[in-house]
Amino acid sequence: MKRVVQIIFALIIIGFCTGYYFKWQDNDLMGDRIIGISVIATAFILMPLFLISRSKGKKISDYMLTKENLDKMNEKKEENTENQ
Repeated sequence: MKRVVQIIFALIIIGFCTGYYFKWQDNDLMGDRIIGISVIATAFILMPLFLISRSKGKKISDYMLTKENLDKMNEKKEENTENQ
């Protein structure tokens, strides 16, 4: 999965560079289309794949603000204030 994300990232960077090259060559419409496709690919393809690959094997409940996690945070905060 890591290699797939790297390949897609490289393709998107190439897309951005190609789009700006077309804009530099006074073909603004084609350049804007290529840059737009690269932005959409970044938002809807690269970012979800990256998030899935980074969160694989982790419990989502550890990162959510549930009642139990808030209680744990408050206990740690109280312990730190007592130690000072």
